[in-house]
Amino acid sequence: MSQLSASRTGGIDVRATVKGVRDDIVTIQLLTDEQGDFYPIIKNELVHICPQRRADDERQEYLKAEVLRVRLGEADVQVFESTRGVAVGDPVEQTGDMLSVLLGPGLLGQVYDGLQNPLEVIASGHGYFLPRGLDVSGIDTSKKWAFQPRVSVGACVSGGDCLGVVQEGRFTHQIMVPFQLSGEAEVSWIQEGSFTVTTVVARLRSVSHRRNANSLQTDGLSAQDDVIEVSMMQRWPVRIPLSTPMLKSGRSQRCYPNVPLLTSIRLVDTFFPVAKGGTACIPGPFGAGKTVLQGLIARFSDVDIVIIVACGERAGEVVETITEFPNMPDPKGGTLMDRTIIICNTSSMPVAAREASIYTGLTLAEYYRQMGYNALLIADSTSRWAQAMRETSGRLEEIPGEEAFPAYLDSSVRALYERAGVIQNNAGQQGTLTMIGTVSPAGGNFEEPVTQSTLRAVKTFLGLSADRAYKRAYPAIDPLLSWSRYTDQVSGWYTSTLGDDWLLRVSEAQQWLRDAQAIEQMMQVTGEEGVTLEDYCTFLKAKFLDEVFLQQDAFDTVDASTPMSRQNEQLRLIQRVMDGLPAFDDKAAAQHYFMRITGLFKNLNYSAETSPDYATFKAQLFSK
Repeated sequence: MSQLSASRTGGIDVRATVKGVRDDIVTIQLLTDEQGDFYPIIKNELVHICPQRRADDERQEYLKAEVLRVRLGEADVQVFESTRGVAVGDPVEQTGDMLSVLLGPGLLGQVYDGLQNPLEVIASGHGYFLPRGLDVSGIDTSKKWAFQPRVSVGACVSGGDCLGVVQEGRFTHQIMVPFQLSGEAEVSWIQEGSFTVTTVVARLRSVSHRRNANSLQTDGLSAQDDVIEVSMMQRWPVRIPLSTPMLKSGRSQRCYPNVPLLTSIRLVDTFFPVAKGGTACIPGPFGAGKTVLQGLIARFSDVDIVIIVACGERAGEVVETITEFPNMPDPKGGTLMDRTIIICNTSSMPVAAREASIYTGLTLAEYYRQMGYNALLIADSTSRWAQAMRETSGRLEEIPGEEAFPAYLDSSVRALYERAGVIQNNAGQQGTLTMIGTVSPAGGNFEEPVTQSTLRAVKTFLGLSADRAYKRAYPAIDPLLSWSRYTDQVSGWYTSTLGDDWLLRVSEAQQWLRDAQAIEQMMQVTGEEGVTLEDYCTFLKAKFLDEVFLQQDAFDTVDASTPMSRQNEQLRLIQRVMDGLPAFDDKAAAQHYFMRITGLFKNLNYSAETSPDYATFKAQLFSK
């Protein structure tokens, strides 16, 4: 047993020291107490490594790290920042908390890194080359919010119940009883007015108060003599789903996703729906249009809150997102950034923080879902997240799996997507969290481990095709490769909203595409002369469907976003035109006819429904 004992140096409560450094993996040596026992440490605990070598501005740096593995007298931790200058013997401070995020008003419109450090605030104080070891609050603690109570003194409340509300932009932000509170508590005091997020706004009295065993957090509530003080801000560990305590106690319930997430993208909404509260993945090679597709989904989907996690993407793409979103008009009013949170960890940032960034985004999305809002999380990309896991696993010298990814890759991907879903909160309000992850397989190889693990976890697969992207088809989703397991789940909504024949019409259109694929393969061998006129018309029919319905113009103000009612009308028009095809004398006549109606229908797509042009083009479709 180590003969070292704990000490306090320069205001740091030292309970361990650095023993070895391997890039961002640091081995720490635990110290002993007066009885000679090692100080306790647990997996996923947050610690601070405090280099004795001071920064250029003589500031003591506190490098955040998370415990990955515990052994007798030692622990391996992953450091979320550069370990340059960290030396053997440097003191380590334990926090007693798990890696957590702050929850409260003031989150919307922020740009964070993977640890919820506000990048704009840090940049304004320290320049664009961010120093390490800073401790900056993820929520502005000086801003005041108008708190309005929703309960009275004497009311009995439980963890997750709404105590009051503040107005956060266009959203009514619920201030909830700390989630980790077990049992019931009585409101003994509550006040109304404008306060900062750290001001105590209510006091609860609980005889049976105890902390949840799954959480080490104490921020957000304090208990002295059974009095719990509640502010407008609380912490939650990112590795644990936020809804867990409410679901375990039965105060909240998980519901079945049965309503589609309408994205206004015809190919998705009509052929491969994503359920609201469901999961989807968008794999595709470089240059296939993932970024544009994500941007339109974020802008036009019928959700309240959008959270974008850029985990490991190139800095240029992330900068484009950060600069465009604040200026992009929101169809619901204002700018898109008013209801967006961006978590940004580029490929040039530390690997460990990249791995944590998705969990940070998930926890923030779960927070708004617990209020009853519909949240959308877009993770770009989970391949870079998995690569960060692979690097960390390699440095820990774990037994590798396929392509050197950790053996637990599959279970980690499943656990990630399982945090999406529909939750009915304590008040009976239904909130959803839809997760869409992009995958960037090398060379567009969908057989690689990350893509395959993702396909086993999600229920909608929107496979991007390099071939379609090369032909400038947007979206480049391959209609013969993609699939959705939500069709049956959301069929009730479609039939009640769009008619009993909707699924039948969609199935018929999909059959055109499958038939045309077989005919096209034959034509590649024999040429057009090798197929019959009837087969050639079937091929032209599918090509017409592809060009006027499956493809959209992302830069046209009308065609970029198609409401479900218009999608229904367009599909009916297409099938009406196909049912009324004239008899063709030869293939040249058939080709000329389809070229004419394709041009007319594209002009129809670019015309607003209320414009005179729309009626004109629609009438010309059926003229002889």
